[in-house]
Amino acid sequence: MRLMHTSLPEFKLKLQSAVIKQSPRKGIEIKGIENLKSAKMQSLRTGRIELAVQEIAQDKDIDKVEVIVMPRVPETMHTVIVKGIDKNGNAKKAILEVINIIHPTEEVELAGIKEIDDRRPTIGRH
Repeated sequence: MRLMHTSLPEFKLKLQSAVIKQSPRKGIEIKGIENLKSAKMQSLRTGRIELAVQEIAQDKDIDKVEVIVMPRVPETMHTVIVKGIDKNGNAKKAILEVINIIHPTEEVELAGIKEIDDRRPTIGRH
């Protein structure tokens, strides 16, 4: 399983290293995964993203690289767990609910950009 997935800290480090490899003076900001405490990323996609970061960072007119992670399918279903914790810190009761979250799509981040290279496979072929 290790060879197929990249841990979240390693993912962030790889993207930061990709920018530094091109220019130590350039910065990087990763958005969209700030609330994740742990996760596993696809290693193949991590490598492709790392190469894309390097490609953007090597442009001499670019000072900073932004990487924004957002859901590809704008509506995602989530389980909501409402837990009651007693004074000793033990969970006493839980209620499960469900909610759909409608996320903004990539157009929000791409507005006004003239050069867009869409390398994503069609949905279902990733």
